[in-house]
Amino acid sequence: MLSIAEILSQELGQKLSYIENVIALLDEGNTIPFIARYRKEMHGAMDDTVLRTLETRLQYLRNLQERRDEVKNAIENQGKLTEELALAIDNAATLAEVEDLYRPYKQKRRTRGSIAREKGLEPLSAAIFAQDGQDPAVLAMDYIDPEKGVETVEDALAGASDIIAEDLSDDASIRKSLRELVTRKGLLQCKAEDPETDSVYRLYYDFSQSIARILDHQILAINRGEKEGLLKPAVVLPGNEGAALVCRAALKPTAFVSQFVRAAAEDAYERLIFPSIQREVRSDLSDRAYSGAIRNFSLNLKPLLMQPPVKGFVTMGLDPGYRNGCKVAVVDPTGKVLDTAVVYPTFSEKKKQEAIAVLSGLMKKHAVQHIAIGNGTASRETEAMTVELLHSFPNASYMIVNEAGASVYSASELAAEEFPDYDVNLRSAVSIARRLQDPLAELVKIDPKAIGVGQYQHDCPQKELDTSLNAVVEDCVNAVGVDVNTASRSLLQQVSGLTAATAKNIVTYREENGPFTSRTQLKKVPKLGPKAFQQCAGFLRVPESKETLDNTGVHPESYEAAKKLLTLLHGDLSGLEAYGLSKAAQECEVGEPTLADIAKELQKPGRDPRDELPAPILRKDVLEMKDLKPGMELTGTVRNVIDFGVFVDIGVHQDGLVHISQVANRRLKHPSEAVKVGDVVKVVVLEVDEKRHRIGLSMKQAKS
Repeated sequence: MLSIAEILSQELGQKLSYIENVIALLDEGNTIPFIARYRKEMHGAMDDTVLRTLETRLQYLRNLQERRDEVKNAIENQGKLTEELALAIDNAATLAEVEDLYRPYKQKRRTRGSIAREKGLEPLSAAIFAQDGQDPAVLAMDYIDPEKGVETVEDALAGASDIIAEDLSDDASIRKSLRELVTRKGLLQCKAEDPETDSVYRLYYDFSQSIARILDHQILAINRGEKEGLLKPAVVLPGNEGAALVCRAALKPTAFVSQFVRAAAEDAYERLIFPSIQREVRSDLSDRAYSGAIRNFSLNLKPLLMQPPVKGFVTMGLDPGYRNGCKVAVVDPTGKVLDTAVVYPTFSEKKKQEAIAVLSGLMKKHAVQHIAIGNGTASRETEAMTVELLHSFPNASYMIVNEAGASVYSASELAAEEFPDYDVNLRSAVSIARRLQDPLAELVKIDPKAIGVGQYQHDCPQKELDTSLNAVVEDCVNAVGVDVNTASRSLLQQVSGLTAATAKNIVTYREENGPFTSRTQLKKVPKLGPKAFQQCAGFLRVPESKETLDNTGVHPESYEAAKKLLTLLHGDLSGLEAYGLSKAAQECEVGEPTLADIAKELQKPGRDPRDELPAPILRKDVLEMKDLKPGMELTGTVRNVIDFGVFVDIGVHQDGLVHISQVANRRLKHPSEAVKVGDVVKVVVLEVDEKRHRIGLSMKQAKS
C-alpha cells in the first residue's frame, strides 16, 4: 500500500522528497505563503496553488486513513474482521468506498431485514441464497413459528427475501458497480412542479442531460430551483441495466435459476440500492458543482484583489442613491478622508445642477483628479452627472467601481472603529474611493463572499467557501507585501504568521511608540513570538528603516546572503548572469531559487507586483444602451467569469455578456482558460435588448 506522501507525489506529479518536505514544513506550523516564498529549495518551487492543493489532499488522505482505522477497529470488535476485508479497507481510495465496506457491519435502525433476522429467518435466507435446487417453499416449512410472528410459509419467505435484499444492498462491489454504471449511463431529468408558473428556471421545466455531460451551473440551477419548490429533479437509469447488474451479482451461474433470488434481487434494486445510489449521485454532482463554483470564485477573486492600484492621487468616491441621495467622500493619496457631502442629483434638474456645483467646489478645493463611482442603485444617473461635471475638469477622469460589500463594510464594527464620526452611508463612499486607490487594502476588510465575482456562492458549503476565499486573500496580501506602518488591522491579520490578536497588537504598538524603524523591532510586539516573526517578517515592509532590505521581500534570514551578493557583484546586479547564478548561490550559501529572488528584490526595492499589470480603464464620457449598435467595437474590463461566459464592463450601466462560444477562436472548457477578472479586452457588440437590459458581445470577432 502506498504511503500518503507517495500518493500525493503521483497525484501532483512532484518528487517524493519535495512532498515529504512540504508535509514536514506544514506539520511544523509553517504557512503556505511562507513555504511558497522562502522554502523553494525544499519543494522545487511549487506555487501557492499547488501547495494549497497538496495541503487539502493531505488533510483528506489523513482523514481517510483515520476512518479506515476506525472502521477496522469497529469490525474487529465484532470479531468479524478478516485479512481480506482488512486489505480491502486499506486499499479503499475514497471515504465512500470505506463506508460501503463498513455498511454490512454498521449498527442499523430496525429494518424489514433486521426484523426478519430477529424472527430467526437468517438461516433460511442463506439456504435459499445457496441456490442448490431446493424448493424455497419446502425449506420455509421448518421456520414457521407463530410465537416469533412467522405464521405461514409466505411469512417465512417474505422475511427471507427481505434479508437477501438487504444483504445485496450492503454488498460493496454491487454498489460500486452500480454507481459507476449510473455515472456513465444515467440521466439527470427535471420537470416543473407547475408548468404554468413562469420563472427563471423555465429552461429546466422539461430537461434531460446525461450525468457524464451535465455542467456545473446546470446542477446548481436545478438544486436552487428544487429548493425553491419550482423543480422536480430525478436521477434515472434508462432500461433495466441496473436491475440486471444486481441480478447477475446475485444469481449463481447454474442450470437452475432461482426465481425467488431473482425477485429478491429486483426488490433490492428497486427498493434499497437504486434509491440510495440516486441520493449519492445527486450528492456527488452537487459536491462537484460546489467545488467548481468555489474554485471559480477563487479564480475570479485573485485578479480582482490584485487589480493595479491608482496610487498618488486625491480621489472622490461617489456612492449613488435615489431617496438618500449620493454620498460623497474625498480622500487624499493615502486614503485619509479630507471632506464629505451628500448631494441629490436624481431629484430634479435643479438638484442635479446644485450637486454639480457642490462637487465642483470639492474638486477645486482638494485638486481631485479621479472619481470612483459605485455601480449600484442610481449609478447610471450619477455617471451621467459626473460626465457633465468633468466638462469643467478636462484633466480629471472617472471609473465605475464594483461596490459589492461596501454596505457590509460600512455597517461593520471595523468601519465604526475607523470612522466613528461618520454616518454609515458616508463610510461606504470612503470605501468606494479607496477601492480605486488600492483595491487589495480595502477589499480585505470585507467578507470575501460579499464581493460579487462568483456564481451560486450562497448555495455552496460556507465553511469550504470561506477556507478557499480566505486562502486567496492571504496569498494576494503576501504576494504584494504590507507596509507595517500604514496597514490596517484587517490587512495585517492576512499576513503570514499573524493573527487578529497580533495584528491588533502591531497597530497598538505603533500608536504608542511611533512608526516601526526596523523589522527586528517587531519582536517587541506582545505575543509576536519567534515562530510568528519567522513567518511574517519577509512580508512586512518598513520604508522608514535605515536597513534597505527591510523594505524588500528579502527575508531577514537571507540578509547576509543578500549583502554577500552585492559585494560579489560590486553592487551591479546586472552582472549576475555573467557571474553565474549557480556559482553565486554557492558563494552566498543559499539555493539558486532563493538567490534569484534576492536579486529580483534588490533590483526593485519596495516593488509592487501589481504595477506590472495593465492599468484600469479611466473614462471621461458615458455610453448609454441606446448608443450601442451591432458591430460596434469597444474596449471593456472583465468583471466576472462564470461557467457559461464572461461579463464585461463596456462603460454602459449594464455589463455585457460574452457567451463561452464567443470568448475565443477555439473550444474552451471554461472561459477562465482565456480571460480573468480585471483583464482589459476588446469586444464587438452582437445584439442589444433594451427591454430586457441585455447586451450580447463577442471577443473572438474583435480585432486584436
